[in-house]
Amino acid sequence: MSAVEALFSAFALPFMGRALLVMLVLSVIAGVVGVLVNLRGLEFISDGLTHAVFPGLAVGLAVGGAAGVLPGAAIAALIGAVLLTWLMRSGVANDAGIAVVLTAAFSIGVIVVSKSDDYAGALEELLFGRVLTIPPADVVPLVVVSAVALLLVALTAKQQVFRAFDPAGSRAAGDSAFGLDLALNVAVALVVVAGASTVGSLLVLALLVVPGAAARLIIGRLWLLFPIAGVFAALASWLGLATGFAASVGAGVDLPAGSTVVAVFVLAYAVVLLVRLARDAGKRRAGARAGAGAGSPDSSASSAASVDRAMGERAA
Repeated sequence: MSAVEALFSAFALPFMGRALLVMLVLSVIAGVVGVLVNLRGLEFISDGLTHAVFPGLAVGLAVGGAAGVLPGAAIAALIGAVLLTWLMRSGVANDAGIAVVLTAAFSIGVIVVSKSDDYAGALEELLFGRVLTIPPADVVPLVVVSAVALLLVALTAKQQVFRAFDPAGSRAAGDSAFGLDLALNVAVALVVVAGASTVGSLLVLALLVVPGAAARLIIGRLWLLFPIAGVFAALASWLGLATGFAASVGAGVDLPAGSTVVAVFVLAYAVVLLVRLARDAGKRRAGARAGAGAGSPDSSASSAASVDRAMGERAA
């Protein structure tokens, strides 16, 4: 299979086209939301929300089948967002409270799933997603859920950034700390809802964390972090789906689509990290050479001797 077929022709297939559409929308919005998560240092909170959604996925699947997964996840996500926000704002230690919610929610989800007839299949679908088998009827709800998350971030972006860098100043300016935390946690929860239906509840965290972290390695300008993270996420999603298709159809290697997309995210981040480390090392070496050349006694002496010779020649 040629690269052109994998990168372009593959998405003419209906199931690949749906997967690409959902992954592009989801990953770009997750990347934008993830920049704020990265700036606020809320990666562990996001991990807690991914696990808090799991019982909602399980209950929705048990009650309404595949059609009940999205509503069940949405309800669980909103409850989890409110609970984790309250824990953040209360006197309870953040990490301890999140760990309790994380393990309790996940255990409840596993118990519910274990009561289904197809325990192994249902658990695998909830944990690792079904990006290539997304029903056409689920595309619009997934896009809408992701768009609501983007809207929440867009409406509070300036206040969120202010709170990230100066929490005391944000409070003094009249911003509601609880309101901003809740808005961001709800946005993260909605991204998790959409992501859990595609790449699964275990892997969705990569869509939230990796693009923002990569953007901060690429550029230092604050407001450019958001488009950079979106572009990074879109390219990684496209290449991940194309890689999975090429491996499965062209090479006969059966790769899970969601896991392949996440692997490409991580690989792209590793490449960006190595380039950044190499660039920083080059700058340090160049600075060291420049400093050594400017401060060298031999260099100063030779320069003085050259000036003396030149003056002597002019006098002669």
